[in-house]
Amino acid sequence: MGKEKVEYVCQECGHRNLRWAGQCPACGMWNTLVEEVVERKVEGKGGKRARVEAVSLGEIPEDAGVRRATGMAEFDRIMGGGVVAGQVVLIGGDPGIGKSTILLQVAQRLASAEGRVLYVSGEESLGQTKLRAERLRVDNPHVLVAAATEIRSVLEHAARVRPGVLMIDSIQVMYDEEISSAPGSVTQVRECAALLARYAKEERTAVFIVGHVTKTGAIAGPRVVEHLVDTVLYFEGERHNVYRILRAVKNRFGSTDEIGVFEMTGHGLVEVPNPSALFLSQRQEQRSGSAVGAAVEGTQPLLLEVQGLVASTPFGMPVRKAVGMDVNRLAMLLAVIEKRVGIRLSSQDVFVNLAGGLKVSEPGLDLACAAAVASSFYDRAVAGDTVLVGEIGLGGEVRAVSQIERRVMEARRLGFKRCIVPAHNLKAFREKGKAEVMWQGVRLVGCEDVQRALQVAIGDLD
Repeated sequence: MGKEKVEYVCQECGHRNLRWAGQCPACGMWNTLVEEVVERKVEGKGGKRARVEAVSLGEIPEDAGVRRATGMAEFDRIMGGGVVAGQVVLIGGDPGIGKSTILLQVAQRLASAEGRVLYVSGEESLGQTKLRAERLRVDNPHVLVAAATEIRSVLEHAARVRPGVLMIDSIQVMYDEEISSAPGSVTQVRECAALLARYAKEERTAVFIVGHVTKTGAIAGPRVVEHLVDTVLYFEGERHNVYRILRAVKNRFGSTDEIGVFEMTGHGLVEVPNPSALFLSQRQEQRSGSAVGAAVEGTQPLLLEVQGLVASTPFGMPVRKAVGMDVNRLAMLLAVIEKRVGIRLSSQDVFVNLAGGLKVSEPGLDLACAAAVASSFYDRAVAGDTVLVGEIGLGGEVRAVSQIERRVMEARRLGFKRCIVPAHNLKAFREKGKAEVMWQGVRLVGCEDVQRALQVAIGDLD
């Protein structure tokens, strides 16, 4: 017997309220509380419960964590080496950015190794899916396609077919007929995701789920969905740009913040094996306002061009804009430059851009950002063979960064001859007390403060 209960659920954060309100009391968003009828099952004292049995670590099979590579090197690296049996992967991104495309390409590569792959589309008919598959050259006979939206029917069909991989496109259109709320609501999304996660663990079947994103860039639905899954992948980049960046923001089977760069072509997504060269391909070396920095995303070092533009403001309040980095960190760096170096930026508009569309939150690009701004202010170019690495503190000190050897090796691979690095990082090259070190053909210049680093990069600061 079921008992109905009406609740008002926030479509942004999942908060439940007994009464309707214009503003969600949990997240503060307006007009997000939607009425939902929740049926709660009442079990008697004799209700059945699942039996729990504990085993020792030695009794767990050796192949519990075996990975299956897809053959797409960039995708496998993001996943930590491949797909694990029973892994649940959530892929989010803006409409048209390539979520369904990459799923079909992965299905094509996994179909032979994993047996059958069941691709369930709730947004397209079978004919539409076939047209897209023909464009992507997906013709593996072991790729099975279904058009359905009722989650329990999908899982029943999967139990009969027994695929090695199950793909759901997308979670927002799936619904459970035992729940009266509409598809896409918080309750439906949460319960459908929970059913898929349980199926993946019980059947040891890898499950890929497509998730839509809101206008803020977060995956639509309650945050609990991201906690249920093992891996969360986000597509970054503009849909009108040919390059797509796939980032792992959560991964129980690999490192987080791994990124892969893909190019969108007429036949699907193509891997970009050398993203550093791609990001620097259109750089003009002898122009002021440009500096090259070295960042590390997950396990991959990346060289990025940081562009800065300083111009006198025609208004009383100067403008600070940043693309690819946190604008609040930019404001902090500008304050440090003005206070510790003496470059007057209070009457200047400052714009900073990371060329290539990548978003980086790592502080290792601080020194390159400061050099780009100073280069534009003095209208003096940074030497074309120079890479800057380092975090800048509020005292003007250049602080050490992690994985300095990998950053320098990436710079050396692309032909750079000089790296301006934190003085403390020179210890990693077994040289103490020296301001400059030659290491495998690269001259490393150690700097303790930002003023010294800018003098090395662009010359005297007058």
